[in-house]
Amino acid sequence: MPKTPKRQQKSHAGIDSRKLHSLDEAVKLIKERANAKFDETVEISMNLGVDPKYPDQQVRGVCSLPNGTGRSARVAVFARGPKAEEAKAAGADIVGADDLFETINSGKIDFERLIATPDMMALVGRLGKVLGPRGLMPNPKVGTVTMDLKKAVADAKGGAVEFRVEKAGIVHAGVGKASFSEQQIRENVKAFVDAVSKAKPTGAKGTFVKKVAISTTMGPGVRVDPANALAQG
Repeated sequence: MPKTPKRQQKSHAGIDSRKLHSLDEAVKLIKERANAKFDETVEISMNLGVDPKYPDQQVRGVCSLPNGTGRSARVAVFARGPKAEEAKAAGADIVGADDLFETINSGKIDFERLIATPDMMALVGRLGKVLGPRGLMPNPKVGTVTMDLKKAVADAKGGAVEFRVEKAGIVHAGVGKASFSEQQIRENVKAFVDAVSKAKPTGAKGTFVKKVAISTTMGPGVRVDPANALAQG
């Protein structure tokens, strides 16, 4: 049986996987245990009371983190004419139309977020088999099909995080970096939990947010009392 690395043993020491912590306690614990040689991502996982196989129990949305994600995503934009110029001026990394279609269709995807103006969706829609499985298809519900490219690019590059429930009823995302202050992490976690809570679908019955846990890339998961994570202030 392989041995657990000493760093991992140290980071997991003193963590009770069954105990519910306040958000303050949980943030303190994960920061104390972020001992990798790189700036670890702070990750959140939420177990929701939904069954995503039903259309009325889908959970999807976008959250603008008050303190950003700690990294700048590469953003591609489908646009033409003045809108293409607007996207470039806003800082988009890749801007195009038919040329961008051909690049993506060939399998080259050198970006993490894709935005499109509404008039481009007939073209973008033909890339569904390529973009869909990667979660990159632009969608008006999360602000990635829009005429306001300046805001969309700024959000994508700054603190906007998309979320979508997976088969087991789980939503997860990166909500900052271990180098963030405890307050910055708390604010980002609260904003994300609040955004997911507000995205509760009509078909969800009973308790919606069942479990919340936060961790860093290499650290242990620490459970957070959902009621505390949802509390204001």
